[in-house]
Amino acid sequence: MVDTRTHVVVLGGGYAGTVAANRVRMAENADVTLVNPRPRFVERIRLHQLVAGRDDAVVDYAEVLGAGIRLVTDRATRIDAAARTVALGSGDALDYDYLIYAVGSTAAVPASVPGATEFAYPIAEFEYATRLRAALDDLPATTALTVVGAGSTGIETAAELAEQGHPVTLVCGGALGPYLSAPARRSAARRLAKLGVTVLDGPAATVTAVTRHTVTLADGREVPSPLTVWATGFGVPDLAAASGLSTDALGRLLTDESLTSVDDPRIVAAGDAVAPSNQPLRMCCASAAPLGAHAADTVLSRMAGTAPPPLNVALAGQCISLGSRAGVFQLSHTDDTATPLYLGGRTGATLKTAALRASVTLLAREARKPGSLRWLKSAKRAQRLAGSEKVTAT
Repeated sequence: MVDTRTHVVVLGGGYAGTVAANRVRMAENADVTLVNPRPRFVERIRLHQLVAGRDDAVVDYAEVLGAGIRLVTDRATRIDAAARTVALGSGDALDYDYLIYAVGSTAAVPASVPGATEFAYPIAEFEYATRLRAALDDLPATTALTVVGAGSTGIETAAELAEQGHPVTLVCGGALGPYLSAPARRSAARRLAKLGVTVLDGPAATVTAVTRHTVTLADGREVPSPLTVWATGFGVPDLAAASGLSTDALGRLLTDESLTSVDDPRIVAAGDAVAPSNQPLRMCCASAAPLGAHAADTVLSRMAGTAPPPLNVALAGQCISLGSRAGVFQLSHTDDTATPLYLGGRTGATLKTAALRASVTLLAREARKPGSLRWLKSAKRAQRLAGSEKVTAT
């Protein structure tokens, strides 16, 4: 008897992977397996709250994963595209008809900064945030702390720790909140100052070395730092490159505008680890969910024998919490560049709280009703790509 079922394996159970796994169930003949190294869904956008002890930042997969999806708690170690198999850390292997690559991003602590990998505490992953929380529990509440990195993660972490009573120095390595417009940046700076955060910005405020008790800056200043938090950006797992698939310089899987790998039409990608036409979207929850949905739609189109649509995702802005009682919601153009408009103070905090809740609500809704997720779209990405050399799938 001919097997008419199609096995879809999703690597990564974050925002993008969970949406993709849920949405693929729109095909009645699809069997879906989700591979994730953790047994529970991590609310990554709450990790700063985990560090501050305000949230555990995890949700049971039963709440966000639809019926019939097989969850495998394991880590993918290699993809064999020719054989259509995925090797797992446990020694097992999975066969697939289609693979959705949604492995996400990782904390990036540069080895080029002496002492950073040894003494600094990353925060961008659940295990790192848990380790940092334990380290904070061992310190007096008034211990001075240094946060390196002034993007959203660094700002949110600095504000949370200052609200707890820690004297915090935020080392920007450039501008505070580089994504923010000037008015929003001023609003964030005022709130941080009110919380007692010392902001060190400009080119001289770049970390050149970390010890157990200090942070050294480019201009030679030494900042006392019994505990240093590192929040300067993200890397991606090396799974794609190690499997012989084409990647960009950071290691993100190269795809065309349907999110299909340039090497194999059976591999589709989503989330932080994808570089469509070598022009990746900003790494964030707001882009991960629609990318996951689009990846699923591409797989569904290929299963149906139709041409998958090109990517069309627009972002409305970025919402940054500044402790529990304030925030900044920066509005953006549809090409993800900031406008002068923002909402701050308690309104910003309210919007951030709503966004945190909505991220899980949207997953749960897609689990109950596959295909329900909708997202902002714009023609600007297509217009920009029309003037450049596209990367197309083979």
